[in-house]
Amino acid sequence: MEDRKPEAGDRKSERDFDVFGADAILFDKDGTLLDFTAMWGFWSDRVLSRFRTLLAERRLGIAPEKVPQIWGTEHETSGRTIGYDKRGPLAMGTMDEVRAILIWHGYRAGLSWAEAKIAVRDCLERADEEMELVRPARLLPGVREFLERCRDLGIPTAVVTADETDSALRHLRWLGIEGYFGAVIGTDLAERGKPFPDLCLLACERLGVRPRRTVVIGDTDGDMEMARAAGAGFKIGIGEPGALKLADLTVPSFESLLESAVKR
Repeated sequence: MEDRKPEAGDRKSERDFDVFGADAILFDKDGTLLDFTAMWGFWSDRVLSRFRTLLAERRLGIAPEKVPQIWGTEHETSGRTIGYDKRGPLAMGTMDEVRAILIWHGYRAGLSWAEAKIAVRDCLERADEEMELVRPARLLPGVREFLERCRDLGIPTAVVTADETDSALRHLRWLGIEGYFGAVIGTDLAERGKPFPDLCLLACERLGVRPRRTVVIGDTDGDMEMARAAGAGFKIGIGEPGALKLADLTVPSFESLLESAVKR
């Protein structure tokens, strides 16, 4: 066995690549570590329900068939969110962007811009209160085991998320996994969020590693583009094969990523 720790970017094939050969691993949060629909579907349902109620009180409204177009969500017949567009604003946008989209829809529905801003603020505050009560965050399969492996091997890890830092830390604490990460970088800590490289570069700086020796794991094109722009050594997508064009490797779950590592 070589004494030199392999460069994360040395190997670009699924056959040869060893995720645990990197100097650090950076994780997206929602949809990568946490079940996106379980948490943000809950949040979205609470926000949109309240928003439509406030509009109805003013004899205004948004047609039910238009609701999925607001943030890129999928709904069952009862209206509950059951999926989302990984290319859409709920999946890839910052909270400021998500807020602005809803304000715009309020304006389009007939509110003044000021009224829409007040209404949206009310909706978000109510939804955040319910989130704190219910805490709908749920880890995806294999995540805790993967983080344990990183800890056992002494591999530094960080979270790079489009969410704001305080919110991200709160969600990680709900699940008891905040202690695994040497840094948690929310979009509010950088000049530019995903898909720009700033979050990745800041995380590498905080961990004291070079981007080219770093692996980035995420579930959207924004994650992969951020990693590419930052010069990350290897990009791993969580999802269906071929779903993320910029990923060097795509796996369905952390369980499968662990299994492939064990086989090597």
